[in-house]
Amino acid sequence: MHSPTELTFVGLAGLVAGLARGFSGFGGALIFVPMASAIMGPKIASALLLVIDGTMSLGMLPEGWKRANRREVFTMVIGALVGIPLGTAVLAFVPSVPLRWIISIVVLCLLAFLISGWRYRHRPKPHLTISVGGLSGLFGGAAQMSGPPIVAYWLGGGDRPLTVRANLVLFLGISSAVSAVVYAIGGLLTAQVLLISLFVGPCYGIGVLIGSKMFTVANETAFRHICFMLIAISALVGLPLFDGLRP
Repeated sequence: MHSPTELTFVGLAGLVAGLARGFSGFGGALIFVPMASAIMGPKIASALLLVIDGTMSLGMLPEGWKRANRREVFTMVIGALVGIPLGTAVLAFVPSVPLRWIISIVVLCLLAFLISGWRYRHRPKPHLTISVGGLSGLFGGAAQMSGPPIVAYWLGGGDRPLTVRANLVLFLGISSAVSAVVYAIGGLLTAQVLLISLFVGPCYGIGVLIGSKMFTVANETAFRHICFMLIAISALVGLPLFDGLRP
């Protein structure tokens, strides 16, 4: 069992992660997984995010379906169908502490990649789209961190930000459904995960709702900078090095 203080810490992480997810269409895992892993371990944290994100983001799917480039999204899903089981195997079999180190280091590397502003500056090509989908699926299966590779790929392709965000929403919705099947087969979707999700889920859902509203009115540049800062803090807080300082 987890103490009320621990659950409050994870609930707060869920709220902040939901803000980022609702606003940008991605980024929730980069904030939530390192912080929640520090309290509950990577297996529970990743499965928990899968449950709450998949449930609380359902309301974003109709608009995503309407505005997305569906052909491009489903091409990327082909790669994800290979990457997700491989990433799930990493989550299932790598010990908790080494996996937490890996997750935090990967998050910091992905953050540096996002901050660098590098983008794929050409129109998407099918073989590249499938490859990026595979890499995204690998990160998604291991820690629900599917977003950064496809953000860098799609933002430079010439589509409007609204279309890119819709692509992200639709792709992440489909990959979450695939991950749920693979996690269930791997025994990662436990009764404990579902029970904790009843508390953390509403916190995340409130964040998604507020973040979605902010997308239409907020200064996107300032909010992204705040998200980058929160991602960095969560990766550092999630390091096993600081286990003695947490609740």
